[in-house]
Amino acid sequence: MPPTARAAPRSYTITELATEYDITPRAIRFYEDVGLLAPARAGRNRVYTQRDRTRLKLTLRGKRLGLSLHEIKQLVDMYDSPSDTRQQLGAFMAVLAEHRRLLEQQREDLEVTLAEITQHEARCRALLARAPAAPPRSPRSPPRRVPP
Repeated sequence: MPPTARAAPRSYTITELATEYDITPRAIRFYEDVGLLAPARAGRNRVYTQRDRTRLKLTLRGKRLGLSLHEIKQLVDMYDSPSDTRQQLGAFMAVLAEHRRLLEQQREDLEVTLAEITQHEARCRALLARAPAAPPRSPRSPPRRVPP
């Protein structure tokens, strides 16, 4: 093969990407609708490039981290920009720091709530231990009905 000849860039179908990332084609179309992906078209079929594949991978990574679609879009758009990598990494670090702050606050809130639940459970156990036992019902006697 002559040195100037190049192989055509790899393309992917929606089914291939859905299978690769274990998501539904509908999820991929949703990411298109919100502007995270923009595949080319070949007739009625979507044709995804390596760029689209990478954007999908970054999107799914952001979702696993618990980032919002808005935050993910900002980060994925930075991937496409020709700007300085240092600036992109700084922006990513800022998003991660804010997300960490929110998660730590949620953890603190959960710990407070769990402590309150523990106190309520202890109070209920103490009240149950002091409450007189209900007299046993005879298995043959029907439940009492209250007239309307």
